[in-house]
Amino acid sequence: MLGRSVAGRLAETAPEDLWAPELRELCRSCDLVVCNLECCISGRGAPTERVRGKPFFFRGPPDAVRSLEAIGVGAVSLANNHALDYETEALVETLELLDAAGIVVAGSGRDVRRARKAVTLEVAGTRVGLAAMTDHPSEFAAGEHEPGVAHADLSAGIPDWLRAELAHVRKECDWLIAFPHWGPNMATEPARWQRKAGAALQGAGADLVAGHSAHVFHGVGWGARGPLVFDLGDGLDDYRVDARLRNDLGLMAIWRPGDPECELELVGLDLDFCFTRIAAGPAADWIASRLEDACGGLGTSVERRSDGRFSIRRVD
Repeated sequence: MLGRSVAGRLAETAPEDLWAPELRELCRSCDLVVCNLECCISGRGAPTERVRGKPFFFRGPPDAVRSLEAIGVGAVSLANNHALDYETEALVETLELLDAAGIVVAGSGRDVRRARKAVTLEVAGTRVGLAAMTDHPSEFAAGEHEPGVAHADLSAGIPDWLRAELAHVRKECDWLIAFPHWGPNMATEPARWQRKAGAALQGAGADLVAGHSAHVFHGVGWGARGPLVFDLGDGLDDYRVDARLRNDLGLMAIWRPGDPECELELVGLDLDFCFTRIAAGPAADWIASRLEDACGGLGTSVERRSDGRFSIRRVD
């Protein structure tokens, strides 16, 4: 989230300095970094009135794109409940700025066809597909000639258009990521419908399901095709901290598809106000304890590799 107070921070610090040096180094070592961009990036637009009673509006300045470049972001999802916070004018500029930076966008577009279209990227000789969608708000859904997001009510099952899109991109890539923005804020575990929808997304062709929206991380499951990362929590924000739920602690997932030693590694993130570092000490201990409890009921085990890094394995 690069808006509100983070945008204010960007007016007084270098864009790369939203991230600790060791986190920047880790991200830059990856073949591909994918994130959910929980704001528009623009100098245009006015707060939307589409959603009655909407309390928060997030817009980062154009220079915020450099913060994404600093951690090597190659693709973002704009399928979320803040992509249209400053209406279509700001969303269109966001798409233009990201395109100019060489950052691929999934889950949003200038019309419904482009918003729903999964993207493919060439990564170290491998074709990776990314399909992004959000279950809220329906008012942000793209139209036939209207910019917006790929809206899908996943609690009601996988819609036909999404099933068809996953099947189509599955033929064009080696590995396919489904990237849903789903569920309510501050939920501490995946709902039954999310577990069912995650399995259905894999049944439709996704290898990895990686979700977000709750602002607190969930445990990890394992489906027929690979990991079910129901919610990674936050990566960067300026939100008020819940002392019990610890929304100031999130996860970065490192996926090594097909690696028998460690297919999925989670890296703990410690979110200070408008600044994120790799978790260590008591913060890492809290994440370790929380992960152990959360994963146990989802059929996976947690091995602590170092202070803030964890291997996740399926329990057979």
